[in-house]
Amino acid sequence: MNTAARVLVVDDDVRYCEWLRHHLDVLLPRSSVSMLNSSEFERWCTQFSGRDCELLLLSAVFGSSPDDPQSPGLSLLRRLREQPAMPAVIALAEDGNELTAVRALHLGALDYLPKRLLTPERLSTAVRVALRRIERRVARRLASLANLSRDQALRAGAAPEAALESGAPPSAGELSALSAAEAAASAAAPAAAPAAPVAAPAAPAAPAAPAAGAAPESEPLQGAGVVGLLAGANAEVIPGYTLRLKIGESAKAVVYLATSAHRGHNVALKVSKTLRDEAAGRQFLEREYTAVMAVTSPLVVEIYDYGVHAGFEYLAMEYLPRGDLKARIQRGVSEREALHLVTQIAAALQVVHEAGLVHRDLKPPNVMLRENGTVALIDFGLARSLDGSTVSTQTGVLLGSPYYMSPEQALGEPLDARSDFYSLGVICYEMLTGSKPYTGNTAMEVLQQHVSTPLPLLPAGLARYQPLLTGLLAKSRAERPGSAQEIIAAATALRAGAAGDAQSSAA
Repeated sequence: MNTAARVLVVDDDVRYCEWLRHHLDVLLPRSSVSMLNSSEFERWCTQFSGRDCELLLLSAVFGSSPDDPQSPGLSLLRRLREQPAMPAVIALAEDGNELTAVRALHLGALDYLPKRLLTPERLSTAVRVALRRIERRVARRLASLANLSRDQALRAGAAPEAALESGAPPSAGELSALSAAEAAASAAAPAAAPAAPVAAPAAPAAPAAPAAGAAPESEPLQGAGVVGLLAGANAEVIPGYTLRLKIGESAKAVVYLATSAHRGHNVALKVSKTLRDEAAGRQFLEREYTAVMAVTSPLVVEIYDYGVHAGFEYLAMEYLPRGDLKARIQRGVSEREALHLVTQIAAALQVVHEAGLVHRDLKPPNVMLRENGTVALIDFGLARSLDGSTVSTQTGVLLGSPYYMSPEQALGEPLDARSDFYSLGVICYEMLTGSKPYTGNTAMEVLQQHVSTPLPLLPAGLARYQPLLTGLLAKSRAERPGSAQEIIAAATALRAGAAGDAQSSAA
């Protein structure tokens, strides 16, 4: 599914949320997936008026009958139905029966799935149906706006031929009338020809949305990009920072292009989606701030500021307008450029590892490109100390992208620098071939392949790079390179060979 949508998962079970997110990452590689518990969702309904997502997976108790007072699921659907723009809702029922299922559908839910019977296949079917419903709704709304534009043009005295041109965009006023869901899905509506299928789905990051510092033009804006810009331009949500444009979104944070009053130039401002929980210890943006501040190198994004305002964390960092590696790979990467980027990322990992950290979430959206051809690693929210002294607060929960996860990370084992080297191997394979080494219909399928499926052989024309990838993507970490310097040396030698071959061919 190539549709880009903002997806919200509501469930009090953190591990179940993560299970859903991993599968949604595979089903919707261009979408952003956010997770809230029930109390956070209550605030979300009040603060965002139902306009902050296109697809909602709502896990709730639905009771024994439609009149059961212990049925918060139906109550939540009634609240959502009152919103100006109700998202497409898939109800995941904790209990319930045929009567509550019928009432849930009457209240606007597109599907009603007993949670205990949910499988990846049923989830995939429900999501596909919901996205088709969203696209049809948007297509109807856009057609209505087009008719309105023609009527206005005719009333203003424009030539009938000009008024009938289908390519005329709606005005800013008309755009503001669109709901966030409609604005988001309009880019995906099949107005002309369907998008060409990609070789393999890519994991999100603000999936379809660039991570911190990405250029607006590097990826299409998600959700209410245009509407949000019209409504929130020049907003000073965080004191000292004027928001200009939303440029990225992840499960836990939104990233804005903002102007810093103190610095007098643009920055990337990352703001948490949920209130800081003082009882939970250090928060994820605080952990990221601490990790990045331990590294001083142009190969790692520069952090300017960290703070908490009105209970929400924020992190200000340098803005990198050239965009991320994900967008670069989508445009195509030459062999020599791929090897250059491998050496750059390996050099960045060396700096990170020497600072005593393992990144744990290395993937193309977290590799930013500088104007001088070097890279800058971002998103250290999952970074941990190499000595294991810093542990995750979510024991037993898999964190990271399934496509770039090392076998030991998929198995929940302790990690070291060689886990990052494995992720680099996946990125290298993707840059050379344009596809990922392991894909599947579910996150679990992908993880199982990382653990047990032999590495696919490169095409004959790329066979010279097989030894490098075989080492980086070895199932056993003991068989991978022991240091970033080994990777840099191997990639540099291959790059020199590729340059020599190119000169011979030219001669």
